Amino acid sequence: MKILQLIQKKQLRGAEVFAAQLSTHLVDQGHDVLIVSLLDGKDQLPFTGNIISLQVSLRKKMFDVAGWKKLNQIIADFKPDIIQANAGDTLKYAVFSKLFFRWKQPLVFRNASMVSHYAKSRFSKIFLQFLFRYTKHIVSVSHTTRKDLMEHFHIASSKITTVPVGIELKPIQTLTVFDKTKINIIHVGGFSFEKNHKGLLSIFKKLVAQNENYRLWLLGEGPLKTQTEALVETLNLRPYTNFLGYVNNPMDYIHQADLLVLPSIIEGLPGVITEAFYCKTPVVAYNVGGIADLIEDFQTGRIIEVGDEQSFVSAVIDMTSSSVEEKNRITTAAYKKVMDGFTNKQIALSFTTLYESLLIK
Repeated sequence: MKILQLIQKKQLRGAEVFAAQLSTHLVDQGHDVLIVSLLDGKDQLPFTGNIISLQVSLRKKMFDVAGWKKLNQIIADFKPDIIQANAGDTLKYAVFSKLFFRWKQPLVFRNASMVSHYAKSRFSKIFLQFLFRYTKHIVSVSHTTRKDLMEHFHIASSKITTVPVGIELKPIQTLTVFDKTKINIIHVGGFSFEKNHKGLLSIFKKLVAQNENYRLWLLGEGPLKTQTEALVETLNLRPYTNFLGYVNNPMDYIHQADLLVLPSIIEGLPGVITEAFYCKTPVVAYNVGGIADLIEDFQTGRIIEVGDEQSFVSAVIDMTSSSVEEKNRITTAAYKKVMDGFTNKQIALSFTTLYESLLIK
């Protein structure tokens, strides 16, 4: 097959990184894959094949005929069998290009979030329903995100397949960053409102009040980083908190931590949890999006109802103070879960099967 993957930007964000990793595995299977980005970018995605940037102007994305035409020309030249849009504005560009220039290839949309949380107005909901009408199929990362599309956008269940986010299996390097005499808690994620850094710091403040040996390590960049740094100072948490920024190797850090925390208020199926499972690092997370597809409470981690900060604090204390045997029981079950069904090699086969089924319909 010839497959075109459409991404927002050459950036090391979850949707783009997964699209690049998936593309690599598809190439390994013998398929011909081209990645097209709406915007250029400086980041190096994990894909050695061809990446073409349309360099569109998102300010006029609702009437960017020139951008739709550029995409159409690439499709005409490459002649893909399948086109997949991956988050951001990719579905808008793909649908309008398809409508204006009438290319016939099946369009697949990969949904990695709870779309209803972003479609607040009646117009945005109607507009998304319009876009979904022109997709051949939707791949959703969890049962919860699939249900969200069915209930809020009235999409037939037969049109949506659940394929989870996967993990790249690679060697883990030993770091000496953390003080192993402390209890090191790690959070990996961009500084955006969905990740709830304000709530995280509120939880961490309660932890430090009980034990000053806790240390918090924050990996990532984003628009709310400066605000979060200021809140750390306000809460007098600076001696206990470390900002590491963006790192190329988050799993190396996760592996060295005593616990990964994820008190997000919106998620699809966060890959950072599968990474922690692979690293055999315990996890405590809020029950949002598809997290319950991964975490079984007291079995593969701890899952807490959103906003229940005191229960989150208690779960962190329990996980970091439990016996070696109890930690091994949970992390071994989590590792088995990710190895049994959440590796990118396995997931790429699921995409191939789906693509083939769409081409014979």
